[in-house]
Amino acid sequence: MDFPGWDPVLFEIPGLPIAIRWYGLMYIVGFVVGQHLLVRLARAGTLRVPPAAAPDLVFYCIFGVMLGGRTGYALFYDHSLLHPLEFLQVWRGGLAFHGGLAGVAVAAWLFAKKHRITWREVGDACVLAGTPGVLAVRCANFINGELYGRITAASTPFAMQFPTDPVALRLLGVPGALGMRERELMLQAAFGKRSLAEVQAQVGPVDADGRAIDWAGLKEQLDWNRVKGLVDASGHELVPFRHPSQIYEGLGEGLVLGCLLWVLHRLRRNRPLPKGTLLVVFLLGYAGIRWSLERVRQPDAQFGPTGEVFLGMTMGQTLSSAMVVGALAVVVWSKVAGKAGRG
Repeated sequence: MDFPGWDPVLFEIPGLPIAIRWYGLMYIVGFVVGQHLLVRLARAGTLRVPPAAAPDLVFYCIFGVMLGGRTGYALFYDHSLLHPLEFLQVWRGGLAFHGGLAGVAVAAWLFAKKHRITWREVGDACVLAGTPGVLAVRCANFINGELYGRITAASTPFAMQFPTDPVALRLLGVPGALGMRERELMLQAAFGKRSLAEVQAQVGPVDADGRAIDWAGLKEQLDWNRVKGLVDASGHELVPFRHPSQIYEGLGEGLVLGCLLWVLHRLRRNRPLPKGTLLVVFLLGYAGIRWSLERVRQPDAQFGPTGEVFLGMTMGQTLSSAMVVGALAVVVWSKVAGKAGRG
């Protein structure tokens, strides 16, 4: 498969330093679709709040996802974001799913307390409404060319070469000391979607370290069709083929898991499942899918070539193990609450 080379910026507002990125747009899509589903659940009585109050849960979750996701990314992946000024620059990316999940858990608890319903009931509603957002954001990860998979054979189904691969960036001549947007613009030129003159006008004559950019040399180097076809003496491609793990995760964690949850919900409309059941299925399902896909997802560079951080597990597998513990805690809590007559 060929990487599409879409611009991560959907459109820029002329005259203003404002850009609408696919990444941010997909979060908005997730929240809008989630709100629609929560209102439906409220009207059906699955979420026992007035339909007009259901959008308030989305408001709570927005803060939970953003604050929890950013905090999780800073704690687990990039400690430099613990600096207050860096932490606030969310438009530069850097949100962790597991941190966002913790933030949503707090938001759901606060919402449940306000409306005097069980947090397990709110949790069931949140997982039913949240999986479309997971799919949408993973698609944005793919467009950004980030979180790609491990190296695999060119014959592997769906394998592709990513221009954001460090090898590809070096062969394209993209300077290392560039901001995120400057690098994206150069890749757009490499795909022939922007002229080099246009990119030069926006990037400027020097990189972030003050070194002059060799624009004359880039005219020859900045060509994706040339680079993706380069081979070594053994005939192997210089730019490695990789798993598009973002797509795998979007389909598994978002589409497949979401469909499973809705099928369970629809099948038991007349005989509702115990509160918290769908939440447990989501936690176990996501953990299992993420654990498995970590085997084909490229480890984060800060954790070394194997990505192992705890007992031979990657960070994603470690945090997913915590989700299994959380699912077991929900089961135990539900049994205790049932015996105490709290529903």
